[in-house]
Amino acid sequence: MKISEAKIINLPKILDRRGNLSIIEEMKNIPFKIERTYWIYDVPGGETRGAHAYKENQEFIVALSGSFDVILDDGKEKKTFSLNRSYYGLYVPKGLWRQMNNFSTNALALILASTKYHANDYIRNYDEFLKIKS
Repeated sequence: MKISEAKIINLPKILDRRGNLSIIEEMKNIPFKIERTYWIYDVPGGETRGAHAYKENQEFIVALSGSFDVILDDGKEKKTFSLNRSYYGLYVPKGLWRQMNNFSTNALALILASTKYHANDYIRNYDEFLKIKS
């Protein structure tokens, strides 16, 4: 996969004086069926999350609260996406190295995944990732 396949996806936003609402529907707003949902929170200052790639899993990452950066790498190019609104998210196709950093205080990252957790789907060594990509 190439960085160009990753993209910010705007979500429907229903405005209401009582508070706004956004929606994520599988195979409609995001291009996969949701098999797993998890969230990252209480990240200490200066810490990095992720730093791995998936062989099969795709993800959709939303900053529900606060902000953070997602750095994607396809082995040739790197691109940083800053997430700071709950009405859009980042689609991350399989095969891209990803890491998350620059978390603001009280940041909350929601991640929707296309597969259940499988340890053997992870590529955790960057040199191994580069060998696979070449």
